[in-house]
Amino acid sequence: MSSAVLYSPEVLGLATRLSEWPWDEAAPLKAQARSKSCGSVIDLGLSVDREGRIERVHVRSHACAIGQSAAAIFASHAQGLNRADVEAALSQIDTWLSGEGNTPDWPGLDAIARARDYPGRHAAILLAWRAAADCLSS
Repeated sequence: MSSAVLYSPEVLGLATRLSEWPWDEAAPLKAQARSKSCGSVIDLGLSVDREGRIERVHVRSHACAIGQSAAAIFASHAQGLNRADVEAALSQIDTWLSGEGNTPDWPGLDAIARARDYPGRHAAILLAWRAAADCLSS
């Protein structure tokens, strides 16, 4: 499969949407996740309510287009979720990427589904969920 198929206009469009969640040094919860396979990095900042549900997401990315797109998919649908929700999604997505199970119930993942055939991109896909799980664990 060529990279042209992987980096579709939809994927590239998602990557540019990260500007909707600008980085904020004042975010109370912060974490960084790095892909050992490709070097992509996502810094994630979160604000949560009293019950630990995500209210605001802030992203700083040094990731490939797949990692950026996945981070935008995460940020688009993270509001209102808690630690258990994020950890469950992380597990489901990781299982799906490994070739088991159906596409997880997270809106927008179909846009990057072709990346499932590229194991070198799997860690980049998981960056935002991993960083969020770290944020919410602190």
